[in-house]
Amino acid sequence: MTMKNTNSRIARAMSTPIVASVQYSYLQSPVGPLLIAGDDAAVRFIRFPNEGKPEPPEPGWTKAAPRGALADTVQQLREYFAGKRRDFDLPLAPAGTAFQRSVWRWLEQIPYGVTISYSDLAKRSGKPKASRAVGQANGKNPLPIVIPCHRVIAADGTLGGFGGGLPTKVKLLRLEGLDF
Repeated sequence: MTMKNTNSRIARAMSTPIVASVQYSYLQSPVGPLLIAGDDAAVRFIRFPNEGKPEPPEPGWTKAAPRGALADTVQQLREYFAGKRRDFDLPLAPAGTAFQRSVWRWLEQIPYGVTISYSDLAKRSGKPKASRAVGQANGKNPLPIVIPCHRVIAADGTLGGFGGGLPTKVKLLRLEGLDF
């Protein structure tokens, strides 16, 4: 499989430097309160709750009513959870290594309601023997759901891991019509 030339949202937004004033907001969702952080130009983080409690913001972040990219993210996530959105169209600026960002661009290519294995993802990304490294990059994804790391499973069809916890992964996959 070749990567669609989508002028990746990651590549577009990566030219936007991280600014000192990261703003954050929370979104109540079926998987718990999501912390969404970024600035007017791009979304930089989505974090799952920890044991049902909202993830705290980083020091120096400012709580604000969503606007710009954050407002768009909140709206598109609401649509996703309501079953009305399958793809996201947001400016993304996840911080990571070149290899991690490459894996995340490949994650963006996994369609709604489809799963692939870590080894398939490694092959697609041109690193067929790097399943473990691809899995680690997948686990470092700072923008879950929007960059759909929950759609990657183990080669034997089991769930594998997930930073938001396996119950959250199951909820997301079921939302997309998959039976896990």
